[in-house]
Amino acid sequence: MATTLKNRITSIDFLRGTIMIIMALDHVRDYLYKGSFLFDPLDLDKTSGVLFFTRWITHFCAPIFMLLAGTSAFLMSRKKTKNELSVFLVKRGLWLVFLELVVVNFGWNFNIAFPMLLFITIWALGISMIVLAALIHLPKTAILVLSLAVIFGHNLLDGVHVAGNNIAGFGWAFLHDQRPFFWGHEILLVGYPIIPLVAIMPLGYCLGQLFTPEYSVEKRRKTLFIMGAASLVLFVVIRYLNVYGDPVKWTVQKDAFFTFLSFIKVNKYPPSLLYILLTVGSALLFLAFTEKLQNTVVRVVSVYGRVPMFYYLIHIYIIHLIALVASALTPGQNWKIWILDQPIWFTTSLKGYGFSLPVAYLVWIVIVVGLYPLCKRYDTYKQAHKEKWWLSYL
Repeated sequence: MATTLKNRITSIDFLRGTIMIIMALDHVRDYLYKGSFLFDPLDLDKTSGVLFFTRWITHFCAPIFMLLAGTSAFLMSRKKTKNELSVFLVKRGLWLVFLELVVVNFGWNFNIAFPMLLFITIWALGISMIVLAALIHLPKTAILVLSLAVIFGHNLLDGVHVAGNNIAGFGWAFLHDQRPFFWGHEILLVGYPIIPLVAIMPLGYCLGQLFTPEYSVEKRRKTLFIMGAASLVLFVVIRYLNVYGDPVKWTVQKDAFFTFLSFIKVNKYPPSLLYILLTVGSALLFLAFTEKLQNTVVRVVSVYGRVPMFYYLIHIYIIHLIALVASALTPGQNWKIWILDQPIWFTTSLKGYGFSLPVAYLVWIVIVVGLYPLCKRYDTYKQAHKEKWWLSYL
């Protein structure tokens, strides 16, 4: 059996903690790197290799978190009836939607008037949990087939768009077409369409079977390795063919390195088939290779993985507060520019603000290290008070 801490699977916590740490890098870059307000770091005409990978590596976070949330749900199913698990998933899903629209949105914007609503990561996670609450009543084979059908087939919808600033347009954006909407003075940004994200969590639910006592360590490692390697090989083959699997084709660039960047630059909003093969395949290999790891790095990183929502909520506020204070201390800047009335990615008033990429990396490291004592203390409290129901919601 995988290394555990009070019935937790260390390899899963280690992977989740790793992506939580990486995720913070993207958010620090958003708020503190000066180039964030000038161009897309994945724009091959403007980016550098370091900047490209600073953004690209964070693409792994959302789908892997979805996958592991599904795996955790399956492990919970061994202690709950399906009806009990369904009720829990629905309540937690609704709670996450509330957190996204209120707590997380305020953290991004610091604007008490709430001039915008961002439907992004935590919202999509909540909706996926609600969908999973229904799917768990199907046979596992049916869940697996349905999940794979959505993941492999959803790119057939790439050419479908619903125009207009209306309910129909918003409904389609909710499903498969990232775009902003304007409701009076309010901005609604559907950042994470739910297809195919809702299929990744059920896939993780099916993956949970590998972490039961029925699977030996070696059998699990071998299975994870085969699935992960197959996913990455399939990614390379489909991507090379350049026919299906991603709405943006790769192209020959100014040199071999940038051509490689074009090859691995896959669509995140919504996640393309190739995006999922690349990220989920890498996650499976990570789990296979870290099954038996037991060292200080694993123990420290796993702490973040055991309290992901606690860490997520706090780090957003800290990053935004640092940006606000830095602006207040910068000659010619006004801290009030950080009381945002539109998504940070659209805010032209931030042009000219920010620091170099090394400074952004330094701030990222300081934040992650600084949050460790808080996360450790909360993790210890959670482990010691499993009887407190509310702890499972944060």
